[in-house]
Amino acid sequence: MTFSLIGRCARTGQFGAVISTSATAVGSRCVYLKSGKGGFLTQHRTDPRLGPRGVRLLEEGLSARDAMAAVVASTPDIGWRQLACIDDDGGTAFHHGDKIYSIHAESQARDCVAIGNIIDNPDVPKAMTAAFTADPSLDIAERLLRAIEAGEAAGGETGTVHSAQLVAVGENDFVMYDLRIDWSETPIPDLRLLWERYKPEVADFAVRVLEPDAAPMMQMLFDEAKRRMKELGLEH
Repeated sequence: MTFSLIGRCARTGQFGAVISTSATAVGSRCVYLKSGKGGFLTQHRTDPRLGPRGVRLLEEGLSARDAMAAVVASTPDIGWRQLACIDDDGGTAFHHGDKIYSIHAESQARDCVAIGNIIDNPDVPKAMTAAFTADPSLDIAERLLRAIEAGEAAGGETGTVHSAQLVAVGENDFVMYDLRIDWSETPIPDLRLLWERYKPEVADFAVRVLEPDAAPMMQMLFDEAKRRMKELGLEH
């Protein structure tokens, strides 16, 4: 019921992921990223404890393959889980539990891995990695969106998807963006529209974190705030 991709931009060192499913609020439980280290995907009867566990192992310097092996060995319920990860060199690994009863598949390509379960056909992840790797000069968000759009066009989930997430981290130790469609009849097109609305603000939000004194003033809001303070006698 879920198809996803986690990837790395070799030009910028950014890591990102994109995911969609028929359940509500997929962005709250499946994707875990760490700046400069990589990330994990956990899905199919999702255990959200496994993602942070895998990221900690990547932080300790383990490769994607070794981190995956350790996570798989760490839980008795691994047969129900579908996992993927990427490390700081762009190495990838995946796991399909032996209790996954549906069509499920994966695809690994340069700096990315895609996985899916309860999908229409085994080629869905392959379509996603092909889209992600087609033009490495593009921003990672655009590559991720093209990947999830390609997965949907290739058949997507067996049912109807209702939620989606686009998330990325860069060189700083905070999330660059984490955009979520928690419930919609068209979550993937809606995620694209949300990104197009948010994209012009990404740089400004980073400035607010790193150099708040240099952040551009939103004059209309500033004027309204000053007006309200004067109205309440709170000016100082």
